[in-house]
Amino acid sequence: MKPSETFRDETPWDIGYDDDKLHEECGIFGVIGAQQASAICALGLHALQHRGQEAVGITSFDGKEFYSQRGLGHVADNFSTQESLAEMPGHMAAGHVRYSTTGGSGMRNIQPLYAELAGGGFAIAHNGNISNAMKLREQLVRNGAIFQSTSDTEVIIHLVATSRYPTMLDRFVDALRMVEGAYSLVCMTPEGIIACRDPLGIRPLVMGKIGDAVVFASETVAFDVVGASFIRQIDPGELIQVDFDGNIHTHRPFGQPPARPCIFEHVYFSRPDSIFDGRSVYSARKEIGVQLAIESPVEADLVVPVPDSGVPAAIGFSHQSGIPFELGIIRSHYVGRTFIQPSDGDRLAGVKRKHNANKMIVEGKRIVLIDDSIVRGTTSLKIVQIMRDAGASEVHFRVASPPTGYGCYYGVDTPERSKLLAGRMDVSAMRDFIQADSLAFVSIDGLYRAVGHEQRDNTRPQYCDACFTGDYPTSLTDLARREDESAQLSFPVNKVA
Repeated sequence: MKPSETFRDETPWDIGYDDDKLHEECGIFGVIGAQQASAICALGLHALQHRGQEAVGITSFDGKEFYSQRGLGHVADNFSTQESLAEMPGHMAAGHVRYSTTGGSGMRNIQPLYAELAGGGFAIAHNGNISNAMKLREQLVRNGAIFQSTSDTEVIIHLVATSRYPTMLDRFVDALRMVEGAYSLVCMTPEGIIACRDPLGIRPLVMGKIGDAVVFASETVAFDVVGASFIRQIDPGELIQVDFDGNIHTHRPFGQPPARPCIFEHVYFSRPDSIFDGRSVYSARKEIGVQLAIESPVEADLVVPVPDSGVPAAIGFSHQSGIPFELGIIRSHYVGRTFIQPSDGDRLAGVKRKHNANKMIVEGKRIVLIDDSIVRGTTSLKIVQIMRDAGASEVHFRVASPPTGYGCYYGVDTPERSKLLAGRMDVSAMRDFIQADSLAFVSIDGLYRAVGHEQRDNTRPQYCDACFTGDYPTSLTDLARREDESAQLSFPVNKVA
């Protein structure tokens, strides 16, 4: 049952993302038991577009055949017509929007990935990163595996294919026992759909229903858009099977270890109108702003968010501090990425095309800028400069997350640590770099209070916060191997004749 597959045009496109932000690798969506499943899937992916804007793919199943369409760009660029969706019939579909990290961009890495296995067709959409994929891939290739992509997700397919267990579920579980890292998966087989999260629940996944149809998505906002009711989140380590009769079976093959969901979902990744880990994302971001105002007060005339992600925290900061909230920066949503410009001057022009000062509001005022994070610091520097050029008398910078000083290896596009501003500077030096009058970050305990905990449990953290603390919840096999290889190249051993 090899899928009938259509590839969309490979011409360049404007992503619209700021390269001085952390970016989620992808969003996933799955549906079974629905008329026009591929159309529902496309609509759900449209709601998840913020999680990945480089590429999109959908695979459907009509009971006999699998059908796939994949293309570069946005969902609307590839699935906006009835004709494109009519090419993917069936009552089951899964889809994926991608921002490439592991494996890079390119048509062959667009998901869902599909393979013909001994038990029939197998399609998989993956949010996350397998941190021992390099090691597993080398072992599989030595044993004769032939890879069609450079994506870490394809490792899972080969592990399923080579497992000796009799049933697809057992082979799937056997494969997952061999992988490290983070994953939320939606997989399709001729028997139905399987959805699961890694044992720590690092990446999000939720379940809902549209009538008798069962749907899965990275965020609850996708259910709002497709008209589904939210049932619950998939628990860490949980596998859910749904067949074409609507039967739902739950499996917990990994026990119930303490969960470590990604806390950055609250800070930036999730849409503010989503619910993550039982809490409104919007409410959590407002509360982060409250904590910022408590921990790092400042005398100022206006609180100004860096749009759009700084808005909820700025509202919270304003409410707590009593300093008026104003839209002192207006953002255009119709410009491309700043980093493709050839010079620093052009990059500044790119930032100005995205963020323009509301001069009549900020001129002569002491401004508190609120942003969700500082990554490389280049955009923060430009924003401060824009405020000063507009006549702000003081510019104070407050950040709705702790300093991001460590890389993420769980499905987030993070620069290497030497390019993270907090990876090479303390707060004082960072303030000088961005040329602000003052700079402060919410504390790690303040962040935890904002999302409903009294403080971080340092012996058993409630979230994955490795990008702030360096406390990685899983092994990082491939990273350790790369570091060992780098050390060997740096310090060659003298050979004895």
